[in-house]
Amino acid sequence: MRAARYYGKEDIRIEEIDEPVCKEGEVKIRPGYVGICGTDLHEYLGGPNFAPLTPHPVTGEQIPVTFGHEFSGTVIEVGAGVTGIAVGQRAAIQPIIYDRTCAACHRGLHNICYNGGFVGLSGWGGGLSDAVTVPADYVLPLPDHVPLDIGALVEPLSVGWHAVAQSPLTPSSHVLILGGGPIGIAVILALRARGCSSIIVSEPSASRQASARRFGADHILDPRTEPDFLSTVRALTGGEGVDIVFDCAGVAVGLEAACQAIKVRGTVVNVAIWERAVPFNPNWLVFREGKYVACLAYVRQDFEDVIQAIASGAMQPGEMITGKIRLEDVVEEGFKALITEKEKHVKILVQI
Repeated sequence: MRAARYYGKEDIRIEEIDEPVCKEGEVKIRPGYVGICGTDLHEYLGGPNFAPLTPHPVTGEQIPVTFGHEFSGTVIEVGAGVTGIAVGQRAAIQPIIYDRTCAACHRGLHNICYNGGFVGLSGWGGGLSDAVTVPADYVLPLPDHVPLDIGALVEPLSVGWHAVAQSPLTPSSHVLILGGGPIGIAVILALRARGCSSIIVSEPSASRQASARRFGADHILDPRTEPDFLSTVRALTGGEGVDIVFDCAGVAVGLEAACQAIKVRGTVVNVAIWERAVPFNPNWLVFREGKYVACLAYVRQDFEDVIQAIASGAMQPGEMITGKIRLEDVVEEGFKALITEKEKHVKILVQI
């Protein structure tokens, strides 16, 4: 079968490999659509980071590994002992790999498993292939009226949903989002689905500003041209500042702005993955009795909530899809396009 195999920095090869065997407790999926996300781009440009150079503690695999962790597909085989899943069902795949034995897993916090990883980054195959097997509890069936391309968006949308779930959001909250990329948009959609009516987005890219506005941002600020960013934020929120900042950008100047934009006892939620250490002055929070909350990825409940929100129409993410390509073109029209033409795209999907 075909698979996009990651060998290291700027080295992804479409190869023929053996189709995986569906074992007891597993489900075999024929991927339908696969998203390319920022984590994939970081691996391509500067990795390996998540992709293991030595055998992964759960999968036992190391590079080369098959890429693709944002994906939907159709069940083509069900292993022994699996119930509630049938051949032909369409599903979104929750790709977090967890060992089921560590303290975090015992508390149901699979996203922060001490030995965790991701299908499509850490082994066990990936969505950028003709078939992949995963444990049965990684498979979340999609309602009949939710198509597979939208199903591939459940994973990135769950990142935004989880971030909002970690925050003290109320219907009256004023919110600032730093960064209007795919995860920033996922946060906007999650906020709207949960009834938030005051969303400010800080984003320098004109195309991403337009996307943020289209998906529900009430106010757009360009941090490069705003003469007094913090004064503007306060003016938009009755003079106090915002209740919550979602930092989806992960840049040093944004961290300081986030801490200073909250009102007293406000909350900064870190959604971004940081590439390097940055200066941080705790007094930015101390003088406001502010809170700093970190979150990572999602848990199964987030996937279930997002699927329900899409099914009900509370989330309508279809316009996030700005391109569909073939597996054979994943490097040139996928990875390289997102690197060199990121102004044009929110989410490129690979159709398998």
